[in-house]
Amino acid sequence: MGTSHVTRRPSPCVRPWVICWIDQSASRKWAWSRLLRVIHVVLVCSLGVGLVSGAGFWDTSFYKDILLSLNKMEVEEANNLAKKHPLLSDEEQTKTEQCKRIKLSEPGISSDQSGINKHAEILEGGLQAVPSIPDENTEKEGVEEIDNAVFEEDEEGDGDSFADMMKYGLVEQDVGITKFVSTHQGFSGILKERYSDFVVHEINKDGKIVVLDDLSVPANDEEPSEDIFSILSDEDKQHLEDLQHFKNKEDSVVIELVEDTKEKRTIIHQAVKSLFPGLETKTEERDGKKIIVAYHVAGKTALANPRKHSWPKNRGTYCHFVLYKENKDTMDAINVLSKFLRVKPNIFSYMGTKDKRAITVQEIAVVKITAERLSHLNNCLMNFKLGNFSYKKYPLKLGELQGNNFTVVLRNITGSSEQVEQAMTSLRDVGFINYYGMQRFGTTAVPTYQVGKAILHNKWSEVVDLILKPRPGAERGYLVKCREEWAKTKDPEAALKKLPVKRCVEGQLLRGLAKYGMKNIASAFGMIPRNNRLMYIHSYQSYVWNKIVSKRIEEYGLKAVPGDLVLKGVGKAYEEMMAADGLDINNMKHKIRDYSLSGAYRKIIIRPQNVTWETLVYDDNKIPLVHTDLEKLEGTPLPEFSKDGKYKALKMDFSLPPSSYATMAIREVLKMDTSIKNQTQLNTIWLR
Repeated sequence: MGTSHVTRRPSPCVRPWVICWIDQSASRKWAWSRLLRVIHVVLVCSLGVGLVSGAGFWDTSFYKDILLSLNKMEVEEANNLAKKHPLLSDEEQTKTEQCKRIKLSEPGISSDQSGINKHAEILEGGLQAVPSIPDENTEKEGVEEIDNAVFEEDEEGDGDSFADMMKYGLVEQDVGITKFVSTHQGFSGILKERYSDFVVHEINKDGKIVVLDDLSVPANDEEPSEDIFSILSDEDKQHLEDLQHFKNKEDSVVIELVEDTKEKRTIIHQAVKSLFPGLETKTEERDGKKIIVAYHVAGKTALANPRKHSWPKNRGTYCHFVLYKENKDTMDAINVLSKFLRVKPNIFSYMGTKDKRAITVQEIAVVKITAERLSHLNNCLMNFKLGNFSYKKYPLKLGELQGNNFTVVLRNITGSSEQVEQAMTSLRDVGFINYYGMQRFGTTAVPTYQVGKAILHNKWSEVVDLILKPRPGAERGYLVKCREEWAKTKDPEAALKKLPVKRCVEGQLLRGLAKYGMKNIASAFGMIPRNNRLMYIHSYQSYVWNKIVSKRIEEYGLKAVPGDLVLKGVGKAYEEMMAADGLDINNMKHKIRDYSLSGAYRKIIIRPQNVTWETLVYDDNKIPLVHTDLEKLEGTPLPEFSKDGKYKALKMDFSLPPSSYATMAIREVLKMDTSIKNQTQLNTIWLR
């Protein structure tokens, strides 16, 4: 494989302010953050790019007088870290500055970095005990919109680095990941030093790799003509608006025809339906003249879902589009889109969830939202691009994808060319053990499988304790205070007041405890969205699988043996392990139906498809080494290569079936631990 050198210069990126709140109660902090958002938007919309300094950051002197008047709040300038590139072209950037585009980060963190308090992206949304990557075949329900928050810096911290704090996190051995199937010598490399080092493209049900390559909006033959905006008089428009919002006494509005022709009547019908969603029209004849009557087709319920009554009949009900996102997981992205569109998240459907710390491309479908509305979001949202729009008659379903294609860069590798060749050849020809990856088990000192085991035992007090108790390691400041309050008072309302974001798992559980009390914890636990609840017990299933597979590989290697397909021989190990945990594999029914577990077959070895690789050399850790869909759309040229460079990287490309983890494939190549705890010891860039 060839050796290359990248000299491409990364694009600058405007960075937002980082706010540090001092001497404020949690509730007041939240209120002040909301107020500051409004002020921030007004300033941006008023002055546009005039607020941007030459270094690519907001001018710190501009805000000081305003912030001092807001109850003595202090402003700290973010560390001078740049993202790989802005999501908009230079021509679009000026327009984008006029949008309500607010992106708040912790102090000192760029959007592609992580850490303790300052590095809180790894523990996004307070889900301290929930893995960030659910099984792609798991049903998603009850997902709530998650607001972004301004998080305070932990002033009481002892200054430990994130790597120091992560010494309490899990390593692969803790969750049964212990074996390899290849014989090559391993070597060191840094995984996800930048989120752009990990690119995922979905493979749809037809076996086609999903790419973003078209931002145009499909032509719509049923779009009304420009005449609809002028054919109604101002008086008619006012009456129709009053009718639409139930402000008039009558239940209909009569529109008299000045010029009675079929063409004019058609335009009026279109105008009413297009400009006043929820209203329907009909033509009647009174006193020998034809008139048009506008009325509510479904009473007040029409206002709740106006799309139902204004969607062209011959257009597919679902608008399918390709979503390109950077450093956002799928559910977070759906919540952002639904918030800007002012709709519920459950009108979106997709085939699988994707990594957060990555650039990912996948297909999404949404009910009766036009491509025009979706396309407009490209001017207002950072870290997203929407395109390849089409209308279809069906939604997307979880699990119907064929897999994912991965482009991964491992930086600063130590392996020789011969070692790399041996490792990648083995991955292509032999494959890797199909372990469940570390993201299944959480990132703190309390593994999610322990919570799952307590649920299966109906030990609800233990469930509460595991989720809410203080724990060492990586933790946001406000969550530390919430846990301390709970440990001290066992008062859910008092602990809840410590949380600026109530929709995290801890907040949902505390709300449930405040509502149902400690005598009905099962119902309180039900306040957590179903998908998150199920991830706990699925984590226990994954833990058992990993342990048993390691035992099987150790004893029998790769040959087929009795017990692989039926519960005997090797299969007896399941019974023994679960019996040690007080569970019976032959009776996994639960009093609560959601928590009853059924089994399924899972392949022990996965052999990736379409495996290719090359080595690159580079000097600057900030230089991107992958040519993304967005860069191709924007016409950004391919990197220029030379043979000189201080560091060496391995760039690999491969495809995996659903529910297989790319990190486990990479583990087989490097022969090293892929846990956050281990990677933070190697990675000197993403945590700064």
